[in-house]
Amino acid sequence: MPGTDTYLCLRAFVDELVRCGLRDACTSPGSRSTPLTLSFAWDGRLRSTSHLDERSGAFFALGLAKTTGVPPALVCTSGTAAANYAPAVHEAYEARVPLLVLTADRPPELRAIGAGQTIDQIGLYGSAAKWFFEVDDFPASPARVRWLRQLACRAFWTALDGRPGPVHLNFSFREPLVPDGSSGVPATEVVEGRAGGRPWVARPPVPRVASDDVIGALTQQVREASRAVVVAGRSERDPRLGASLAAFCEKAGLPLLADPLSGARRGPAAIAHYDALLRSEAFGSSVVPDLVLRVGDLPTSKPLRAWLASSGALQVSFDAETAWQDPDGSVGTIVAANPRVTFDELTARVRKRRDRSWFERWHAADRAAAGAIAGALGSALNEPRVSAELGSRLPDEAVLVVASSMPVRDVETFFPARPNAFRVLSNRGANGIDGTVSTAFGVAAASSGPVVLLIGDVALAHDVGGLLAASRLGLRLVIVLIDNDGGGIFEFLPASGQGAAYVDHIATPHGLDFAHAAALYGLGWEPVADVESFRSALDRALVADRSTIISVRTDRSENVDLHRRVWESVRSST
Repeated sequence: MPGTDTYLCLRAFVDELVRCGLRDACTSPGSRSTPLTLSFAWDGRLRSTSHLDERSGAFFALGLAKTTGVPPALVCTSGTAAANYAPAVHEAYEARVPLLVLTADRPPELRAIGAGQTIDQIGLYGSAAKWFFEVDDFPASPARVRWLRQLACRAFWTALDGRPGPVHLNFSFREPLVPDGSSGVPATEVVEGRAGGRPWVARPPVPRVASDDVIGALTQQVREASRAVVVAGRSERDPRLGASLAAFCEKAGLPLLADPLSGARRGPAAIAHYDALLRSEAFGSSVVPDLVLRVGDLPTSKPLRAWLASSGALQVSFDAETAWQDPDGSVGTIVAANPRVTFDELTARVRKRRDRSWFERWHAADRAAAGAIAGALGSALNEPRVSAELGSRLPDEAVLVVASSMPVRDVETFFPARPNAFRVLSNRGANGIDGTVSTAFGVAAASSGPVVLLIGDVALAHDVGGLLAASRLGLRLVIVLIDNDGGGIFEFLPASGQGAAYVDHIATPHGLDFAHAAALYGLGWEPVADVESFRSALDRALVADRSTIISVRTDRSENVDLHRRVWESVRSST
């Protein structure tokens, strides 16, 4: 097929994606993907970023989609390049993040016969792709171009509809892979798009609003419950949800147990230290609820999960996509409606609770826990203190990206409640540490305010190549590095008592000096050793004109002892 026909077809395909709302394309270098890559790069209406490493590119796209809610396009060549997208695709599926994964492939006649750079890409991502489709190449007839316009719309809306997630289109390309001659692609369209810039197929979102009967029943349940709580877990897609939950809990007089990833750890109803409080069996048994309203994923806290599982309370989960976020089988009702709209309606209907004893019981304990934690942490710079400092010092317009393992747990345990909460994002779909740096740079590319990444040394080493986005794409990111020379979270687990084998194969000390990584990738480097120097470094980095790594050295075993002292201090305070 003439190379020009390929580009005429793809120009229509890309045009439709832009009409649907596509803003970004993330490409990686390769030969077989040349038609896709150039078609996106030549369209001046969107931003095309280039990523040397497909895994980094995929997590960068994930960060873009988390921040904007709009699926970006991922473009790579054939072979293992496409396989490197898999971790981000699985994270996107589990976290309900929309992605358009566009992989180039050899045509069918070059598969399974020893042609280079060829693997089986059919259904490559398995059930992690909401929809897979094989796109062969054909001449640019009017019928073909109309079909491609329709296909682009279907792929885009499918990524967003219902439960958002990845869509995978696998494009077979035959040579030639560039347009015929030297004049490029003709300016004329084979089939013009719809008038007025509208997509070939528009798909207005379907509102999921709870019925009046459901709202009435929920209002009655809240009114009759004497020991109700609201539990808010990771819910990244609606930045306004947290404020709605806070307003409802303040009016209804209910404790709000909010993971910072929910955006709801704000206002006078928020309970900041539930993780530490519920480690006390005596406290947990004294505050058994009779109604639990759950929004978003379950929070990370194991004590909270165990407390909910053993409570015996009616648990109502609010989830527009009716996802089963319930590993303990505790949920009794799933409300398949937009949580923010539902809670705004509940706020309008509930009466201000006169008996505030339940509310005050939680808040008195929370205040006591805050004092106990401050006393146990002291004035030294340590891992919990870093999280607490970020929680109190970052401006409202900031976005914090948190790595899995210990950072996300410390953020949940030590973040204070604020009048207004800044946005906190984390890859807690599949909960892996891979691609964390690249995700944060994707968030930075889509954010207007400062973006900060809290990360451990193993996660940084795992995605150290993602640092290239700082200079190559001209992005600013503040990286707060907790460097304890290994996997600090494993020190809390039974495996830590298994001697040398544990150290070599699980704790995995690496001995890396990340100052060299900062120098290699052109980032600023600020090692700090005390609270005042950390604050000063953070203030400088937030206004710097380049990305910066602030390095905090800690000791894994000392960190375990500190956490245990904190928990014991909180237990004694209640």
